[in-house]
Amino acid sequence: MTHTLTYRIHEVAPYINWIYFFHAWGFPPRFAAISRIHGCDACRAGWLAEFPEEERARAAEAMQLFKDANRMLAQLDGDFHTHVRFGLYPACSDGDDLLLTDPEQEGRTLRLALLRQQHTTKPDEPYLCLSDFVRPLSQGISDTVGVFAATVDADMEHLYETGAYADDFKHLLAQTLSDRLAEASTEKMHQEVRTTYWGYAKDEQWSIEDLLVEKFAGIRPAVGYPSLPDQSVNFVLSEWLGFPEIGIRLTENGAMVPHASVSGLMLSHPSARYFAVGKIGEDQLEDYARRRGLPVETMRKFLAANL
Repeated sequence: MTHTLTYRIHEVAPYINWIYFFHAWGFPPRFAAISRIHGCDACRAGWLAEFPEEERARAAEAMQLFKDANRMLAQLDGDFHTHVRFGLYPACSDGDDLLLTDPEQEGRTLRLALLRQQHTTKPDEPYLCLSDFVRPLSQGISDTVGVFAATVDADMEHLYETGAYADDFKHLLAQTLSDRLAEASTEKMHQEVRTTYWGYAKDEQWSIEDLLVEKFAGIRPAVGYPSLPDQSVNFVLSEWLGFPEIGIRLTENGAMVPHASVSGLMLSHPSARYFAVGKIGEDQLEDYARRRGLPVETMRKFLAANL
């Protein structure tokens, strides 16, 4: 079943992971703690006093940046939205592939090729593939796999870029907030999926702070990240899910436009965890290209960082 959700900015802003926002501005994670401080003058002064003298000027910068970000979020709330599209599909694993079927369209299937680790940090660790966390075809019982994409209104990340209101600081702030709002939208969507749409964790009671450190059951590996490093997978997922339905288009390299977009899979297995595929050999490159139905040299271009 495919769903399209539209969120107001104030609905997803509480799900922003401020650590990554501050990272984009060059601040270490400890400065993101300002997001958890009450906004009164006394609380802010107390927070500043916790820093050693040589770091207080930098902490004051972080405090002002957080204030500016929240002011812009309030402004964005009146004119912009974020959008999420996701589907939950009967699925099984077949080796290193996932097999998905579309219950809304008889006979429509997808074979999604995945990559497996060929190196681990410990000798006794298994070589993982995301397909390991989905019930195998040989068991004759379907599992479920989610596919998702999220983005922001296209104009949001271009605010203050040109024209009479051009402002380099505000433009960068709009860009970094757009990135965080797209991610926050997937966080909120995933919570709703776990508790309602899919319902495999309908009784979870995690706070947003708990969600941001991923205490929930299941994982949400994103395309381009270590567990799912091949950006060309976006072409497959876009055709399957319909990224254009929420305004996402793909470049010739599989990058999403707007840039403030994210896509990936949702897996519910209680033992599912994130991992880095890391370096792979020519043997897997050739096998993966065969399973994708694409030339080896094409896949070599997309997997250059993993070779």
